[in-house]
Amino acid sequence: MHLQLVDWIIVVVSLLICFVPALFFGKRAGKSTSEFFVSGRAVPWWLAGLSMVATTFSSDTPNLVTDIVRRNGVAGNWVWWAFVLTGVSTVFFYARLWRRSGVMTDLEFYQIRYSGKAASVVRGFRAVYLGLLFNCMIMATVNLAACKIAGVLFGFERWQTLAFVGILNVVFATHSGLWGVLVIDMIQFFIKMTAVIAAAYFAVTLPQVGGLSGLVTKLSATPGPNGINYLNILPDFTNNWEIAVAVFVMPIAVQWWAVWYPGAEPGGGSYIAQRMLASKSERDALGAVLFFNVAHYVLRPWPWILTALASIIVYPNLSDIQAAFPNLDPSLLGHDIAFPAMLKFMPVGFIGLMVGGLIAANSSTILTHLNWGASYLVHDFYQQFVKKGASEKHYVMVGRLATVLLFILSSSLVFVLDSAKDAFDVILQIGAGTGLLYLIRWFWWRVNAWCEVAAMVSSFAISLVFLILAKNGVHFSTHAALLMTIAFTTVCWVTTAFVGPATDRKVLIDFYTKVRPFGPGWKKIQKDAGLVDGWGGPRAEGDNIPLALLGWVAGCTMIWSALFAVGNFLYGRSGTTLFLLATFAVSSVALVYVVQRLWSGSKAEADESA
Repeated sequence: MHLQLVDWIIVVVSLLICFVPALFFGKRAGKSTSEFFVSGRAVPWWLAGLSMVATTFSSDTPNLVTDIVRRNGVAGNWVWWAFVLTGVSTVFFYARLWRRSGVMTDLEFYQIRYSGKAASVVRGFRAVYLGLLFNCMIMATVNLAACKIAGVLFGFERWQTLAFVGILNVVFATHSGLWGVLVIDMIQFFIKMTAVIAAAYFAVTLPQVGGLSGLVTKLSATPGPNGINYLNILPDFTNNWEIAVAVFVMPIAVQWWAVWYPGAEPGGGSYIAQRMLASKSERDALGAVLFFNVAHYVLRPWPWILTALASIIVYPNLSDIQAAFPNLDPSLLGHDIAFPAMLKFMPVGFIGLMVGGLIAANSSTILTHLNWGASYLVHDFYQQFVKKGASEKHYVMVGRLATVLLFILSSSLVFVLDSAKDAFDVILQIGAGTGLLYLIRWFWWRVNAWCEVAAMVSSFAISLVFLILAKNGVHFSTHAALLMTIAFTTVCWVTTAFVGPATDRKVLIDFYTKVRPFGPGWKKIQKDAGLVDGWGGPRAEGDNIPLALLGWVAGCTMIWSALFAVGNFLYGRSGTTLFLLATFAVSSVALVYVVQRLWSGSKAEADESA
């Protein structure tokens, strides 16, 4: 594909608009680790929320969704739509608790929640495990997608793409810290959304597709793999039970609470926790996560889905993509590459916007992961175990060096991965079974540091066993392996909670007094501390469990009804669309009621503290 002069101008202008504002935050970011990693805890809810959305909108996301749709139809997206349950539970049960904790990273949580050497061991181990190993895997999937896109559009080799995105992202990540990342994310989100909407429009209006009506008519008459209907939003439980279990039953019944995945962690974590901790108040933390979940699931998916559906008509087989791009490296060929293959139909000017948007998509995710990963390596490992008591400028310098190291290591993994979907499955498998622990540890005093160790080790060990068995010809279905991993991991950490060393009572009392988790799981600690109501004053509105449950149900209903209303409108199904819009209206009213109560509770609590 050859870009015209106007395309290159648009690419350059979009990059300047995104990145130049971040240059002004270099001096502020260099003042301290608090400024570099959590923006001085002064981020408003809308900026934190936009940054979360932009981070999860990476260069691999359209490729991943395209891969899912081409293999399992639109219903296949339930493997990540189910995480609505996780995200909204974070809004109503965990966002306020994270902000009250006052930690700089979510790993610092371990040393206010647990006691003894075990707390330090868990914090240090997870700093390396997540900040280095797991984080590099995530960045590798993002950069793999960038390599595939650049291979289709320009014929670049992997090393050429990595060199370009590496220079761009490392320079800005090391210079501007989290403030720069937040500003870049905010601008990039709007550029990226404009670009993917344009891509969907030009894909659907191709003569061979025939507009939305032609798309629906042709795909309704074209059965997919195993006879699936590509357009179905819910899987076919009658004729494809095994697929329905894999893409719907497992995600909605088990996966959302049992699996740890960056951006959709049970109880919040990683860069989601980082944004909550950077928020200027509990109210802003709650608003940021709520806004993120609405934008993440309602605003973004359908442009990708429409492009993916159109690609099935234009490139029904992978051989059609190879024929259309004869110079493409065969090792990059897969269903996920159908998205960049559809970009060849965009007209002059719009292709420049798309290239700028794809660079922005890559940068918004990589910048966040570089800053987040460096915060773990510096604040939770280097500062705790290598060099204590150094100056803030020293730690900022080490953070910048860690940023460079992270990108180099993640880039090396790009050469061993094949597709975004494969990496997604690996990450889900490794994190299986740990999610329940991250939900429960806030509300049950018995959870101790060794539970965290048991969960991580058992989850990784059984995943390794399944990998070895597969290499030797013994295969389990994905959902069967996931269930066995969850069961084994859960038994290990729950047993450890009862037989392992208990957390020091003083640490538990201090944690409870500071964070004020609600529910019956802390009754014993309340009694030991001599606290009648748990923290010496009337409970905040947000600590009302029935109210939080109402908000959770209303939020999930609102997001799913809005998401599916858009889809049915695009399909031309007016009756279903009206029903979903009515559901959306009712659930929105309930959500607004709950949020107002929560925010009023936050304000009253803040006034009392002042």
